[in-house]
Amino acid sequence: MVKQDFAKNSYIVDTQSLTKKYGDFTALKDLSLRVGEGEIFGFLGHNGAGKTTTINILTTLLEPTGGSATVAGCNVVKDSMGVRRQIGYLPENVQLYDGMTVYENLDYFARLSGINKPHHRIVEVLDLLNVSYGDEKISALSKGMRQRVGIAQAIVHQPRILFLDEPTSGLDPFGVKEIRDIILKLNREFGITIFMNTHLLSEVMRTCSRIGVLSHGELIYADSLSNTLKQFKDEESLEQIYLKIEGNGNHV
Repeated sequence: MVKQDFAKNSYIVDTQSLTKKYGDFTALKDLSLRVGEGEIFGFLGHNGAGKTTTINILTTLLEPTGGSATVAGCNVVKDSMGVRRQIGYLPENVQLYDGMTVYENLDYFARLSGINKPHHRIVEVLDLLNVSYGDEKISALSKGMRQRVGIAQAIVHQPRILFLDEPTSGLDPFGVKEIRDIILKLNREFGITIFMNTHLLSEVMRTCSRIGVLSHGELIYADSLSNTLKQFKDEESLEQIYLKIEGNGNHV
């Protein structure tokens, strides 16, 4: 897997007043957000804050009610196929075929992505992620093992940006560290931009270069991690601020 060199300081995600309504309920309100190429962006928020709605729009699974969004220069509504060719996506509940082996799953998804002879690429990805159970059926795997396969499926076509929705949810501490190390490796060694939804401030502090906080569908804070730590002095004080704004929706 070759490191990808993309233009620095360009925006791979750019949303303007992005909105999603379900009847009278507004799940996402006027989200204007930019994520730079090569960043690890941590999108924080409580359950129901609108994080998954945002990621579903950016991955073209859901159309917005208003506003606009581009991913890798492609409009998510007008050029959904252009977006899909350049993204990888790991949902909170990994979607794999239980009756098929790890290798068979990856072969299937690789061919769907247009890779005609994917064997070499599959072996490369399995080696990259230290997956030694390619002949095992998905139904026999633990949560952590499934998560690794999910990431393998999401990067088999070498995307520019990887979207992760609560990637460490339900994992034990060792599994959390493994996924964290994989995220850092994909970003640092291979230049993949990471957009990660999470409610865990601790994971954001260990992996991300920029953060945003979403509360009740509204973006209430966004800045680099370094500037955030300068503003809040240390991780403990940031934790208190996060819990406060996350609970009541106040802007920082």
